[in-house]
Amino acid sequence: MAGYRKLNRRSDQRKAMLRDLVSQLIIHERIETTEKKAKELSRLIDRMITLGKENTLAARRRAAETVRFITTDDKQQNALQKLFEDIAPRFKERQGGYTRIMKLGPRRGDATEMVVIEFVE
Repeated sequence: MAGYRKLNRRSDQRKAMLRDLVSQLIIHERIETTEKKAKELSRLIDRMITLGKENTLAARRRAAETVRFITTDDKQQNALQKLFEDIAPRFKERQGGYTRIMKLGPRRGDATEMVVIEFVE
């Protein structure tokens, strides 16, 4: 049994999709997606926040392998900077469980379970 979900994609497509989801969650702090993608995303974002809490050059480089370079419109701050300067310090005292998944119900068309994933306050 594999340690991750395949999400009906080849490995390169799956990794690209998850990298995009991680970056979007960091920028927007709340996104809507399917339940299976959100559960896989939760595992990755926990690793990124743990790296952000280390706040070393090596941790930044390891996080940069996953987090894409996306700039926000309102601030000139990319996703990696936001992770290390804003999000990780918020969870300094917390030992895990940085995200919350709330169900929205089935998607119209294919009835896939939709959820909202966001950071815990």
